[in-house]
Amino acid sequence: MEHFFQLIPEKSKKKVLKLLESEPITIRVTKKRTSKHGDFRKKANGELSITINQSLNPYRFLITLLHEIAHYRVYKNYLNVMKPHGLEWKSTFKKILIPFLNDQIFPDQICRCLEQYIKNPKASTDRDLNLFLALRKYDIKKKGLLIFEIKMGQFFKLKDGRKFVKLNKRRKLYECKSLNSNMIYLFSPQIEVIPI
Repeated sequence: MEHFFQLIPEKSKKKVLKLLESEPITIRVTKKRTSKHGDFRKKANGELSITINQSLNPYRFLITLLHEIAHYRVYKNYLNVMKPHGLEWKSTFKKILIPFLNDQIFPDQICRCLEQYIKNPKASTDRDLNLFLALRKYDIKKKGLLIFEIKMGQFFKLKDGRKFVKLNKRRKLYECKSLNSNMIYLFSPQIEVIPI
């Protein structure tokens, strides 16, 4: 457990320790996964476990930890019969997160974004653009620009090498055409791209 305590903001450690006291849950730090920041699961042997990506900045790590603790509590109280990010989870997550919302733990901008986000939290903080951008400022490695930062008509590539051109903005998503297949794809504004 000591290793994950090094990855959260210093001023949050006592609150996290109090939150976890007498909870029979294992917390593991994993290498970066691109599909998720963390998860909660019950293993085949009955062990309850949270995993969180080591690559996260301290603020995103803490939010992810609290998000997964909320999943654990919902599982404990409802034995997995509720929707993963349903009303019970939202309510539980809100109760867990609110005591951490202060400028001793989070920078002011992240705190303000979290106050808005927690009114109706989504399955991922990445789905809230303002919160995503506030948290991204504290990321160590930023590989490229976000798709909303490049101009219409600009060419770009993804990490996997596929190439596109940015066409139009729909309500929230960006329409982009693949240079290989001419197919149109929709991208969320938070996708990191490499301009070419």
